[in-house]
Amino acid sequence: MRTPTRTAIAAAPLLLLAACGGGGDPYSGDDEGGGAGGGALVVGSANFPESTLLAHIYAKALEAEGITVETQLDIGSREVYYDQIIQGNLSVFPEYNGGILYHLDPEAASGTTEETNQAVREELPDELAVLESSPAQNKDSITVTRETAEEHGLTAIGDLDGVAGGMTLGAPAEFETRPQGVPGLADTYGVEFGGFRPLEGNLLVEGLRGGDVEAANLFTTDPAFTTGDFVALEDPENLFGSQNVTPLVNEEAVDQQARDVLDAVSAELTTDALIELDARVQLDHEEADEVAADWLAQNDMA
Repeated sequence: MRTPTRTAIAAAPLLLLAACGGGGDPYSGDDEGGGAGGGALVVGSANFPESTLLAHIYAKALEAEGITVETQLDIGSREVYYDQIIQGNLSVFPEYNGGILYHLDPEAASGTTEETNQAVREELPDELAVLESSPAQNKDSITVTRETAEEHGLTAIGDLDGVAGGMTLGAPAEFETRPQGVPGLADTYGVEFGGFRPLEGNLLVEGLRGGDVEAANLFTTDPAFTTGDFVALEDPENLFGSQNVTPLVNEEAVDQQARDVLDAVSAELTTDALIELDARVQLDHEEADEVAADWLAQNDMA
């Protein structure tokens, strides 16, 4: 199971918690309204575009209901921000249920959304809680071009059995040995690729588009899916587990009103919607806060 923070590995200094976001000291407790303690809710994000976008969505949805919010954006990896949520320096964080579970238990088995959330709740410390997961998932996939899918009748990963031997798979280097990577494809689906090429980020998309690889390990919210040129093959055996966008909150800081707002956001957020929003930020270079505001308005939450 891989956390969707491929671009957010480097740990950021803790001083980022004070350097990013709104003015003043968000931890001073001087703000009115917001969390259970009467201060502002502090919404954080990791340092990759989708996390920042989701943080803006959460923050603006809360503000629309009269809740006082501060944002602390681009903090860094889970190793940096997780303890800050426990300590209450951060109140709300856009997370991925499988990513949290893997952080808490690296040996955890893949499961459905419900199974993953149950496992997370059993592992979380008392200071933390996960709210309702959204249908939106940013998870691993085996992706092929639409042309390849139509040529070989591919809709699910298992359909590659018998044709993968003539294909090269592009993926980050660790995917070659990771249990949910190449070994998992063989064990779960009997799929063994003829070649493996280590590639990252945009090089994966370009390699797939240019024919350097015939299949690629892309995240399911990659903006490349907006072109219609690629097909993420279904994973019926749930090899890659669940990576639903899920609010992680400090138990004491976030009251029921704020939880209801965040649950409402999760109920409306789908993978297709997130792909489109990510594309506006990452491809069209629109401001994340403006994209967030647009989406909330479209869903009557602004």
